[in-house]
Amino acid sequence: MRRAIAVAAGSVQTGDVPVGAVVYGPDGQELATGHNRREATGDPTAHAEVVALRAAAAVLGSWRLSGCTLVVTLEPCTMCAGALVLARVQRLVFGAWEPKTGAVGSLWDVVRDRRLNHRPEVHSGVLEAECAALVRDFLSGLRDPGGGDRAVGTGLAGDGDRRADR
Repeated sequence: MRRAIAVAAGSVQTGDVPVGAVVYGPDGQELATGHNRREATGDPTAHAEVVALRAAAAVLGSWRLSGCTLVVTLEPCTMCAGALVLARVQRLVFGAWEPKTGAVGSLWDVVRDRRLNHRPEVHSGVLEAECAALVRDFLSGLRDPGGGDRAVGTGLAGDGDRRADR
């Protein structure tokens, strides 16, 4: 997770929400990294997870990431959760819960849906407070001097709350 936190810093340089992702191969070697690039590229699918999954697939020469682990600082959204299921990622490790858009237990639980043909192993809440602080600190920097918000807060868990439904 420390590596994903370091990768997340690249998002801030482009004005994107700081989320970092790392894909490790079956042997534990780092295959690829990604950070949010939606603002930088104007691509609505350029979430950290999708960027990292695309890069890992290019390294392996296959869309099937069987045996791979995806480590990401924030709970994946529906798009990213769907992408990791479709890529056959074996294991997902994430840091902070995202109760407004999370799709690995907070708002939805895409990765554990028994109707799907693949369900990755999930490890959640790894360095949760640190990962939540990345996003919280970024968003607090977007508040204007008059006290109003220019950005919508995420409602991130990280202070004891694990999921929106608890």
